[in-house]
Amino acid sequence: MDLINENNSRLQTFKEITGVAMKVHTKYRPGLVESAYEAAVEYLLKADGHQVERQKLLPMFWEDVQLEQTYRMDLVVDGIIVELKAVNCTTEDHVRQLWNYMHLTHTRFGMIVNFGSERLYSAWYERDPRTGRIAKVKLL
Repeated sequence: MDLINENNSRLQTFKEITGVAMKVHTKYRPGLVESAYEAAVEYLLKADGHQVERQKLLPMFWEDVQLEQTYRMDLVVDGIIVELKAVNCTTEDHVRQLWNYMHLTHTRFGMIVNFGSERLYSAWYERDPRTGRIAKVKLL
């Protein structure tokens, strides 16, 4: 697949995840715990044919030694890490959490979706595989 088709496919997946999140937000509104939104998003994305892993374990390593610390990523949808929130507003700490998951897994794409405010918030991020830097995806 050439780069343009690959990029368009990835952007389409971002849009589909955001669309499903909008459906869930419209139905349930703010005020539920994060796991409730997570369950609904997982169900709808799987029904749409996406590969979804919920609460995927992320072990920690020091060089080649696995540590006794493990993190859980909310959702991994078609290779995109999706960090869900149910807070009034997202902060830099939430962004750093996603960025750390992306760095630790060497995952190229991630997103944050916040259900906790009256208006759904969704931000898309891309990690440069050469430099490791992560930046918000800007749509033209």
